[in-house]
Amino acid sequence: MRITAYGAAREVTGSCHLLEAAGKRIIVDCGQFQGGEHSYDRSTEPFPFDPRSIDAVVLTHGHLDHIGRLPLLVKEGFEGPIYATAETREIGRLILADAAHVMYEEYGWRKRKAARQGREIPPPPYAVEDALLAVDQFAPPVAYESPTSLGNGLSLTLRNAGHVLGSAFVEFEEKRNGSGKSVVFSGDLGYRGRQVMPDPAACPPCDVVVSESTYGDRPHRPVEESRQEFAEAIKEALRRGGNVVIPSFALERTQEVLYYLHEMWDAGEIPSNCHIFLDSPLAISITEAYERHLRDLNPRLVASLDRGEDPFGFPGVEFTPSVEDSRAINSWPSGSIIIAGSGMANGGRVIHHLRHNLWREDSSVIFAGYQAIGTPGRAIVDGARSVKIMGEEIAVRARIYTINGLSAHADSRGIIDWLRGSGNADVFLVHGEPDSLDALATAIRDELRRNVTVVEPKTPYDV
Repeated sequence: MRITAYGAAREVTGSCHLLEAAGKRIIVDCGQFQGGEHSYDRSTEPFPFDPRSIDAVVLTHGHLDHIGRLPLLVKEGFEGPIYATAETREIGRLILADAAHVMYEEYGWRKRKAARQGREIPPPPYAVEDALLAVDQFAPPVAYESPTSLGNGLSLTLRNAGHVLGSAFVEFEEKRNGSGKSVVFSGDLGYRGRQVMPDPAACPPCDVVVSESTYGDRPHRPVEESRQEFAEAIKEALRRGGNVVIPSFALERTQEVLYYLHEMWDAGEIPSNCHIFLDSPLAISITEAYERHLRDLNPRLVASLDRGEDPFGFPGVEFTPSVEDSRAINSWPSGSIIIAGSGMANGGRVIHHLRHNLWREDSSVIFAGYQAIGTPGRAIVDGARSVKIMGEEIAVRARIYTINGLSAHADSRGIIDWLRGSGNADVFLVHGEPDSLDALATAIRDELRRNVTVVEPKTPYDV
């Protein structure tokens, strides 16, 4: 077996791995680059391999940094099947179509800006039609814990990663002449004990693990403490009198935030005259997908369904799918909670709400997810006094809250505990910033006594 990572070692975005085994060439995830000044340019670059040579693609989940370049792969000649869970197929359709639409909007203003500077920029790597063509290549859904043959003695098994709806880590087994070898790709692992998603399944014994390391250098606070921290941030922000803006990822984070706000509403911790807006067409569509797959969520949440409760819908929340609905939110000068994408404040409707509220001392911004280096969200979290939004420098005077414990990613302890199940497997670390990678590598060596490699991009590793 041979493994090559493309753009997903000493960074957290653009996950794409090539597995060569049993005469097959398999891509695990095909993500778009996010964060950083040159992420758009990198996402338009050709692949460093021939897409026509790829036999199949396996997707771990539907986040854009894991599926966002799939239409480009198809456009450049990939004709094989795409394997994923039913939920990832459904969410993937939504996210890819939205991504294509957003890229063309972004291209419009980038093109105008470049023209004023006497430059030209390349068009987006794919259009909505290309996203639809990619969706057509999805194979029949793959169920958890159900081995699927890829031919030549190679099979894959998806297991619940507990990260987002439909997320999976994938085990490949190669069997030849009565012997075999197995490698596990973690995708993104979930954090145990959360309210909406179930805990990740145990890692099986294997020979090699390719593991993420997003939070490999730190522990999260306990889930209940983070929930209380979020609740206190909401109550304090509302006492300040202004609006509360929550930049939120459409997939998973929005649903978790809605669930916690629902709990607060039921407990009377949010005033009945408070307006709560979910202002993201994509997040609305994905929330509806969660509603269709409620039985796949956390068993504790499923128990509440038997009592007839809706985990994400309640009297205080209003979904605003249209542009007109979104603009009307600004007619409420104070006392509103606005949940909008993108989660890193680098696009989407949230930038309009930040433009209206970030400079206000009575308003608040609550970040409840990872902020990649180079994004406006990261700049704000790191203490920037101003950020550029829609070409205008906006002062940061609002109260800023960061709730890291609501992360959908396992922390360092969660990753190490998950790795215990892999036996004496060699560990290859990807998908993290340098500090996270190095800290996790040291911890695994010290605690688990494993061979650990911090993967270098575009470097093949024989395993």
